[in-house]
Amino acid sequence: MELFILIITIFIFLETTTLLIKNHRRVFSGNKQKIYVDTSALIDGRILNIAKTGFIREDLIILKSVLKELQLLADSKDAEKRTRARAGLEVASELERVVYFNTEIFDDGEGNKQVDEELLKFAKQNHGIILTLDYNLIKRAAAEKIETLNINDLALSIRNEFLPGEKLTVKILTKGSNPGQGIGHLKDGTMVVVDKAANKIGETVAVEFVKIHETSAGKMVFAKLTDSARHYSGRNQKKRLASK
Repeated sequence: MELFILIITIFIFLETTTLLIKNHRRVFSGNKQKIYVDTSALIDGRILNIAKTGFIREDLIILKSVLKELQLLADSKDAEKRTRARAGLEVASELERVVYFNTEIFDDGEGNKQVDEELLKFAKQNHGIILTLDYNLIKRAAAEKIETLNINDLALSIRNEFLPGEKLTVKILTKGSNPGQGIGHLKDGTMVVVDKAANKIGETVAVEFVKIHETSAGKMVFAKLTDSARHYSGRNQKKRLASK
């Protein structure tokens, strides 16, 4: 019983803290640019993960007509649409709990107007931004000089420049932390850990990327020497031995 009371108390404390933080932010959010969230962005779901990192600081506006459209899709006979729409509704609910910004459910009357028309109207009236993945809506917004955010564009811009299996040359600068490893860097500063390259310090070698490890601290690439690099190295070693 005492454990149950403790859990309830902690839950109430966390909820209260979240509300206090959001209310504090609301006081200073009067001049913030507003982002109007489209149905497609909620269904996609990646907006929630991005929001939790703190990259978004502007207030999010979700029109009731957007939620209504999601609800209609959630009641659809199509199983895939139904599942994705319900996930979108869950994302909308979770966005209200993110502390980095305020999420407002705005009553736009839920009339017979198209959702896209409502988004364009309110974004234009309030100099806001539309967050969407809808290609046609993006084109409409551009024609009306309304700014848009597209998560697909963001994903493309930060995708890995190199993929496993790709080959490149890297200069080995020092030994790695594990036996046999050599360390080099890409032009953007990304560390490359090359297996069996500890004896190649100062050399520029051909490598093949094996995997890319990404964390909040940065990106690290693991690679191996290509067959040509190993063959070249072996030939050089024979020459050195022959010259002695």
